[in-house]
Amino acid sequence: MQMSSVRNPAAELRELGIADTANIYHQLSPSQLVAQTIARRQGILADNGALAVNTGAFTGRSPKDKFIVKDGHTAATVNWNEFNQPITPEFFDMLYRRITHYFSGKDVWMRDCYACADSEYRTNIRVITETPWANLFAYNMFLRPTEEEVEYQDNDWTIIQAPGCLADPATDGTRQHNFSVVNFTKKMILIGGSAYTGEIKKGIFTILNYELPHYKGVLSMHCSANQGKDGDTAIFFGLSGTGKTTLSADPDRKLIGDDEHGWSATNVFNFEGGCYAKCIGLTEEHEPQIFHAIRQGALLENIGFYPGTTTVNYADKDITENTRVSYPLYYIDNALETSIGSIPKNIFFLTCDAYGVLPPISRLTPEQAMYQFISGYTARVAGTETGITEPKSTFSACFGAPFLPLHPAKYAQMLGEKMQRHQVNVWLVNTGWTGGPYLVGERIKLRYTRAMITAALKGELDKLAYKEHNIFGFAVPEMCPGVPADMLDPRTTWADPVAYDRQASNLAAQFVQNFEKYAAQTPAHILAAAPKVAI
Repeated sequence: MQMSSVRNPAAELRELGIADTANIYHQLSPSQLVAQTIARRQGILADNGALAVNTGAFTGRSPKDKFIVKDGHTAATVNWNEFNQPITPEFFDMLYRRITHYFSGKDVWMRDCYACADSEYRTNIRVITETPWANLFAYNMFLRPTEEEVEYQDNDWTIIQAPGCLADPATDGTRQHNFSVVNFTKKMILIGGSAYTGEIKKGIFTILNYELPHYKGVLSMHCSANQGKDGDTAIFFGLSGTGKTTLSADPDRKLIGDDEHGWSATNVFNFEGGCYAKCIGLTEEHEPQIFHAIRQGALLENIGFYPGTTTVNYADKDITENTRVSYPLYYIDNALETSIGSIPKNIFFLTCDAYGVLPPISRLTPEQAMYQFISGYTARVAGTETGITEPKSTFSACFGAPFLPLHPAKYAQMLGEKMQRHQVNVWLVNTGWTGGPYLVGERIKLRYTRAMITAALKGELDKLAYKEHNIFGFAVPEMCPGVPADMLDPRTTWADPVAYDRQASNLAAQFVQNFEKYAAQTPAHILAAAPKVAI
């Protein structure tokens, strides 16, 4: 048995029902975990020093196989839907027995860590994994207690992850052999049948999205955040692929975090201790901070190499477009050490609009901001499916519907109250296409998006002239430092303005149709912020 502390991990595992294990590895260092992964032929070292692994059949989350135990604790509080699927306590117990018995005779990796940088909301976590590299992911992504803290840490939540443990849908209440199950009563998350590490990360995000708003009055957010030299905080909402990680990694601002945060009465704080960045198309020129964070101790997932080398080919999407890297936040040179920022002055809603309709940057009224937040829109080209060339719309409430156990109206109400109380500026930023849709127009250059965000943060857009978008009603600046004026109004970038109007009306209709499911619980002044649909 090998361990790094005077605690008795074997006894603690037995209390969980995990007994008769081979070796127990508790709180190992990243270098030890990397060495074990290589020795077990579960990964290789890239020439930049990062560990590269393949997560197998699952290279992304499987939302249809995520469940929440429906019991007296959750029956009336969880918003049951296609993302929050109920499973009975009896089925949970069967899966729990299955996954704990699975570890018999096997090596086990344990890590004590925590979430929430603000100590008032600290959530202690124990992560139990089947592989050393999944344990490395937990080291990278969660906050790291001191050795002394580990000795005395009582864990609030336990995650048990075993990719080799397969459910039997006929008896276990699952859809197929893989599963991710959250039990709010027993404070446990079970993950089986999938090695994709994002299930670990998003499992904790899900529980924080329940506990912090429900019990603590803290708004949990799927956003990145950074802080300027004057202490001003900015937050960036957006779905995967819209630029949260890229745009918050600004060399002129301190990074608070790249994905998950809480907004309390006094601050904004990071839930995590690391970053989980997309790698597809990564270049040193466009994303230098992320590029240089991929080094010894970082964990690359499902990437490709140039033939005959261990040099990463970031353009390679043979395994998946969802190539990822995890690394500790301190790998970013200008990360804010405390991971806690002030009340935000600016909020950016990021969307990758592959229809080429939305302006590169717009200023939103409070009502428009609430409407857009509840909508959670982006549109992009669908994956790598053969023959798919048309943009595909995605509406994900609060920019994170799969991870929201409570009704979206709860998060929207909290955001609205905070925005108005603190007079926050809200901007909609399109990181997608202009001059036409995908395959016709062109992707908005990253340097222009950065220039627009910088201008907004510096207040350079406050006193400029604006004009109202004819369909969405947004205030669009007529000029912006560092950006060609003729690209700010998307209609003028299209060769055929009539075709633009038709496309914009089409998109507006999708917004209105999507919002119908929220209309009954939405105040009239927010409903009035809907785009105008041409008859």
